Amino acid sequence: MMHGIFWPLHRDHHLKEHYGFLERNDLFFLIFALPGIACLTAGTFYHLPVWTCIGTGITLYGVCYFFVHDLFIHQRLKVLRNSENRYLKAIRRAHKMHHKHTGKYDGESFGMLWVSWKYFRNTSKNKPA
Repeated sequence: MMHGIFWPLHRDHHLKEHYGFLERNDLFFLIFALPGIACLTAGTFYHLPVWTCIGTGITLYGVCYFFVHDLFIHQRLKVLRNSENRYLKAIRRAHKMHHKHTGKYDGESFGMLWVSWKYFRNTSKNKPA
């Protein structure tokens, strides 16, 4: 979706067209939070477990995206900067390959939490991410 219909919002994330802490890509917080909250609310008040599960899934994805993508990978707050963990290094390497392509097409999926084994093979304790 981000490299499809929502590319106008996601584009500045790849091209660094913004000059501040926030970027248009941050609007995805609202795009995903609002339906997540709506589903959780409807599911809770009207006893609709499927809606509650959908809202929980959307919310958990948002939490993971914030912590993994924004905080850890892009270091919007300086945390886990020098981790030697192979899994965390593989995540960073995969995302770096995702950003290697600055356009809408031909980008490589980075998987966020599910990282291809090729990034583990290219990561050792002695190689920086």
